[in-house]
Amino acid sequence: MCLYKKIFKRSTLLFMTIWLAGCAPFTENNLIEEISPITFLSISKGDNGKLKVSTILPSLSKKNKNVMSQEVSLLKEGVQKYNLNFYQEVKSGQMRMLLISDELAKEGIMSIINVILTDPDIPLRIYLVIVKGNFEKYLESQLDKDENFDYSFYRMLKHYEEKSQGELTVINLHQFKHLLYSPYSDPFLPVFKIQEDGVNYEGTALFQDDKLVETISSFDDRIFQLINNNHYLDILPISEFEVVLGHVRSKIIVDIDSSYSTMTYTLNIDTRIEEYRGEKQLFDPKELENMKEDIETHLEKQTHELFKNMQELRVDPLQLGVKTKRPFSKPMEEKKWIELFEEMDIKVKYNINIDPLTDANS
Repeated sequence: MCLYKKIFKRSTLLFMTIWLAGCAPFTENNLIEEISPITFLSISKGDNGKLKVSTILPSLSKKNKNVMSQEVSLLKEGVQKYNLNFYQEVKSGQMRMLLISDELAKEGIMSIINVILTDPDIPLRIYLVIVKGNFEKYLESQLDKDENFDYSFYRMLKHYEEKSQGELTVINLHQFKHLLYSPYSDPFLPVFKIQEDGVNYEGTALFQDDKLVETISSFDDRIFQLINNNHYLDILPISEFEVVLGHVRSKIIVDIDSSYSTMTYTLNIDTRIEEYRGEKQLFDPKELENMKEDIETHLEKQTHELFKNMQELRVDPLQLGVKTKRPFSKPMEEKKWIELFEEMDIKVKYNINIDPLTDANS
């Protein structure tokens, strides 16, 4: 999508938001006894091109809860059907999460995002999550075990957002909107997979515009957390060297040459060794230095492969294109940037500072 199209869409969205958020010609019913706030919506593919919209009702009551699902052609139609089939009027002002199936995300979610953005009742800080598997079926199985599962899930996302640990990707609606409509950027979202033992974090979904094109997981996702921001990781296991790095902090320097043919991506890492099961004597400074160099080489190789994957997908979740902006010059078109990025020679350099091993209890 070119830069001008993004600017046009952003301007259109802003106009719609202001227009729809204007003063209503009537007073809504907000009596607490007569309404049922929803805390999340789960959206997946239905039959014949429809959307399947699910939630738990009543969400904030101690009464027996039920999973309610509707197949609709339009998202707003789902909320209307809830009102026609539930004894309390459903309100979205307390919504905290929007869960979207990976199948639906692969087809594009811009229309869904725009509906949520133009609803003045829904806060911009709601979390967006991609789900693999049948989330509705899992909810039904959980109601007897943990009727507050939705709240627990929300608290987990909120915890990692506030601590900025980088243990998992956490994105709210405002951040996704910024990545979707800003020049030189592609969105990304966390991916959770339904398994027998629960809903487990799998990795990060990369989007090309509004379509999911790749999910990075395991070690690649840990690297993404490091290179995406000046992040903090509580632990970084590296099984190849039987070592666990702890309290990992990264500082990033990006340099693109004037011809836009080469990019140097430097990561300065401060960390310490939390666990080691190999044969090196790491109390020996020389052995520790050798270990550090081995880790640097390994991380450089893995990070370069991740960049190569992004180039092949033609996605820029790191907003590297912003680095092409120069004073007193016209911004590069986004299409041109992606073409340059796809062919760019990317050099990755890690500089790791490992604290000397000491007795923590001394």
